[in-house]
Amino acid sequence: MLEGLPPNNAAFVVRLRCDENQARAVADLVVETFDPAETAAAAFEEKSSTESWAATPWLVEVYFGREPDEANVRALVSAAVGEDLARKVEFGRVEQKDWVAASLEGLSSVRAGRFLVHGSHDRERVKANDIGLEIEAALAFGTGHHGTTRGCLLFIDDILKRRRPRAAIDVGTGTGVLAMALARALRAPVAASDIDANAVAATRGNALLNGAGPWVRPVVATGVDHPALDRPGHYDLILANILAKPLRRLAPSLARIAAPDAEIVLSGLLARDVPGVLTAYRAQGFSLWRRRDIEGWATLLLRGSGAAPRRLG
Repeated sequence: MLEGLPPNNAAFVVRLRCDENQARAVADLVVETFDPAETAAAAFEEKSSTESWAATPWLVEVYFGREPDEANVRALVSAAVGEDLARKVEFGRVEQKDWVAASLEGLSSVRAGRFLVHGSHDRERVKANDIGLEIEAALAFGTGHHGTTRGCLLFIDDILKRRRPRAAIDVGTGTGVLAMALARALRAPVAASDIDANAVAATRGNALLNGAGPWVRPVVATGVDHPALDRPGHYDLILANILAKPLRRLAPSLARIAAPDAEIVLSGLLARDVPGVLTAYRAQGFSLWRRRDIEGWATLLLRGSGAAPRRLG
């Protein structure tokens, strides 16, 4: 997994060797704690190691534009995986190389229903009936390996099995994975936005790479605060894979642009975040319909009806 926007001037790196669950826990906590426009975290299997694969198969790398506070980083790691591993954290400078590409080299493809998120090295894994989503390593900062993205893609796949959305929007698009998945499946335009201009540029590049350029044309916007997006009662499918705080803040504006029969897919949530987010959207007339939990992250499907909630594993 690789999450967070790579800092343009990434100069510092923090590394920790541990097992897969510990690596994911540290990377997830980094994503939750730091501004994703300034910090990126990668967790992946090492291709080689001086230690045994059974003992240390995974590596966590966290990249910073400014020198991190070592005590604060160790405290964060300790909270995630304990003091013993926190003492093993290594601090260093970033080598002059394409560190994003290096982080992605060891990633395997990830399936979510009909969708297959992959790197260029895994193109041959895309089957005839798959919708392959290739993330260009030089642009990527969200790859589908994160549980939030997989949860959203699985819900998109579920929705497409029972209906064809008329108008869809991906708020906080990041790399554009969700918008591209939907646009490729529908062969129709999908609106997209992100607060960060670099994310919008990345989405444009990825859309072109994946043959979705004509349908995915993202704009820089805070939520839906843009003339091309703010269309009251228009969207019958709204996607927002961000974090709990901005999702709560966006509840009124997302409800305003939602069609009467709209479904909203929300993610970027730890289990403890779910009650507060649901409260914000219930106040706007939306109720939980289904929930998926993957790798400690929750993805919610909301509807405007008062249907009883269901849960998927």
